[in-house]
Amino acid sequence: MYKLQNPSNPFCKHRVLSIMAPVMLAMLVGGCQSNSVDGYSRGQYQTSTQPTNNQYRDKDEIAKVRTSLAAEYIRKNELDAAKRQLEQALEANSRYAPAYDMMGVLLQQEGSRINLEKAESYFKKAIALDAEFIQARNNYGVYLSQMQRYPEAVEQFEIAGAALGYEGRIGALENLGRTQLQRGDKPAAIKAFLRALDANRNSLIAHIELVDLLLEADSIIKAQNLYQETLLLIQGDPLNPRLLIQGIKIAAAQGNLSERQALSQQLLSNYPLSPEAKQLKIWLNNPEAPWK
Repeated sequence: MYKLQNPSNPFCKHRVLSIMAPVMLAMLVGGCQSNSVDGYSRGQYQTSTQPTNNQYRDKDEIAKVRTSLAAEYIRKNELDAAKRQLEQALEANSRYAPAYDMMGVLLQQEGSRINLEKAESYFKKAIALDAEFIQARNNYGVYLSQMQRYPEAVEQFEIAGAALGYEGRIGALENLGRTQLQRGDKPAAIKAFLRALDANRNSLIAHIELVDLLLEADSIIKAQNLYQETLLLIQGDPLNPRLLIQGIKIAAAQGNLSERQALSQQLLSNYPLSPEAKQLKIWLNNPEAPWK
C-alpha cells in the first residue's frame, strides 16, 4: 500500500500531516483583540499610522484550522464534514495550498469516478500555489499510481524523496520503490528501497520488499540478514503471511528443515485461506518447482 500523507493511510507509521492541530481553534476566538502600542504610558493616548495585516493573518489561521479539522474528519471517514471544513478553509484563503491538497485526498478517498477525476485538479492547484509544499507531491504521486500513470507518479515521488527535511521523505521513497515494481523495473525498485534504508534503517516496508527481491535474485544470505532485521523491527509481533512465506523460502534455500516445517505449520494453521498458504501448498506438492 502506498504511503499517503493523510490521515487515512494504514501505513503510513511514518505517515502523518504537517498541518497545525485542531487546538488552534482557540485562535479563532481571540484573533481580533487589539495589541498595545509601543510607547504607551499612563494617561497618554498613542496614535498609530502603521498598517495592519491582522485581517489577512486571521484568514490564514482560519484556513489552517479548518484544514486540520478536515484531516481529523477524514481519519474518521466523515467525508461530508471534511468537505464542509475545506470549503470554509478555501473561503477564508483561496490560495492556501494545504487545503487544496487535502481536498484532493478527500475526493480520492471517496473513490467515485467523478470525484477521482476532480481530485487531480486540486493536487495540481496545491503544487501550482506552492511548489515547495512537498506533501502535495507525495499525495499526487499516490493518486497517479492509483490511476496507473506510473511514469508521472515516479516523477512526483522522486521530488518528494529528494526533499531533505521533509518528514514524509522515507514514505515517498517507499512509494517510489513500489511504483517501480508496478512498472516492472526491479533494479530501480531496489535502488529506491535502498535509499529508504539509507535514510532510515527502520523502514519496515523497504525491508520486506527487499527480502522478496533478494530471494528472487537468489541472494539468500543478504535476504536472510534483512529478514532477521525485519523480525527485530516487529519486536515479537505475530508474523503475517508474507513474513512467514519469506522465512519458509529462506529456510528451504538453506536446507533448514525444522525451521521450514515450523513456519509452514504457522502459515497453514493461522492463515489457511491466504494466497501465501496456497502458494506453499503448490510448492509442497512439487518441491523441485520454483516458487511463484
